[in-house]
Amino acid sequence: MTKTLAFVLYPGITPLDLVGPLQVLSALAQIDPSFEVVVVGQDLAPLHTDTPLTLTPSHTFDQVTEPFALIVPGGTEPTLAALANEPLLDWIRQAARTAEVVGSVCTGSLILGAAGLLDGRQATTHWGFRDLLAKFGATPVAERWVEAGPVITAAGVSAGIDMALHLVERLAGEQTARTVQLLIEYDPQPPLGGIDWHSADLDFFRPHAQAMVESALAEHPALLTRLTS
Repeated sequence: MTKTLAFVLYPGITPLDLVGPLQVLSALAQIDPSFEVVVVGQDLAPLHTDTPLTLTPSHTFDQVTEPFALIVPGGTEPTLAALANEPLLDWIRQAARTAEVVGSVCTGSLILGAAGLLDGRQATTHWGFRDLLAKFGATPVAERWVEAGPVITAAGVSAGIDMALHLVERLAGEQTARTVQLLIEYDPQPPLGGIDWHSADLDFFRPHAQAMVESALAEHPALLTRLTS
């Protein structure tokens, strides 16, 4: 029986949040045809992202109702606005009832929280928005990815690739995961080295995050109060 791995597309996402893990799991589907990968949206219209690139779903919400796995990408202000997108939240809630894997990348975890799926679970997201997870009943943790039962959340952007490789290992074994990593030549060596989290000034971003939340949810005062009180 085919296992459907569904990536959720909505307006304004950060493309790499979707495309990174999409590429990893598409490689899994090429190796093991018992998996299929789809990108679902409310309809099939092209959607803008936070770059000049537009993306188009392959399937609608109505066409994919019981995926084996669903993964929600994140972004900046448009993702915060999506916390009040009821058609999106409704599909995620329904799909999560039967899905064996419910995942997110970056601030996509806030959407899982808004859908009521993080209450009592550990979760992570982009460092600039991590404190908002507690507003949805989650326990924020500073990790690249966190697995809590069927829910797996990844931190900012590139962490989604790490999470996806972990999922390949979980679903198809270590050798397949290593093969996928080799196929996509995932061997990060950033020119400036890794992030020194101990010396990084993280407080500088707080006013910007606050401003994005206030702008995105200006027409949803109850949710805005929940996230800022």
